[in-house]
Amino acid sequence: MDSAHLVVFAPVDNTARVHAVVRRLSDAIALGLLGDGEQLPSETDLSAYLGVSTVTLREALMALRQQGLIDTRRGRGGGSFVRAPARAFDLDERLRSLSAEELRDLGDHYAAIAGAAARLAAARSLPGDVRRLRRTLEEMDEAGSGAGMCRLDGRLHLEIAAASQSGRLTREEIRLQAEIGPLVWAVHDLPDRRGGVGAEHAALVGAIEAADGARARDVAESHVSNAVERLIERRLAL
Repeated sequence: MDSAHLVVFAPVDNTARVHAVVRRLSDAIALGLLGDGEQLPSETDLSAYLGVSTVTLREALMALRQQGLIDTRRGRGGGSFVRAPARAFDLDERLRSLSAEELRDLGDHYAAIAGAAARLAAARSLPGDVRRLRRTLEEMDEAGSGAGMCRLDGRLHLEIAAASQSGRLTREEIRLQAEIGPLVWAVHDLPDRRGGVGAEHAALVGAIEAADGARARDVAESHVSNAVERLIERRLAL
């Protein structure tokens, strides 16, 4: 399973689980993290990945079918398949479901996790870890924007968490990307943010490569905080 799917299929929160599953999968489809025609895992596997019962999962899949986002086929070769929506991910629509206080709280938590992971990655990363980060940066330069950039942005931060050699931090990075990642990726993809985001990514990887833990932590925290501040500004303007 690649990094994007690790995030999409991470366990959902305990509350309002049907709604959480619907939102998680619909966001992933709208962002292109789940491609048109892609087959979802079996109900048994998907419910295990998301940490929900098969009953909850079936209710969520029914809602997604009613929204025209998946198509379920029976019989041999059957399963649930993604149907890409006609319109792209709507950042403002998603922001309306969150208050500015909720966004700030999520951002504070995510910045703390990203900062800790970056600091430890600077101290513990191996040459192979740095090569992977550099390769992802190169792919990001070529991707430009859109779904490919979303995948690569998420992959870069998961690779940093993995380079920290902390299983708990890596799992928390996956969980937080699943919760706030679509919003952060969407704001990163705004025309006036792309250049700044690229510079932040380069500075972050550079600090890890230089084994400068304090710098890596500060850049990672600032990177998340900058995105969240833009989200809060946009939410308040709605």
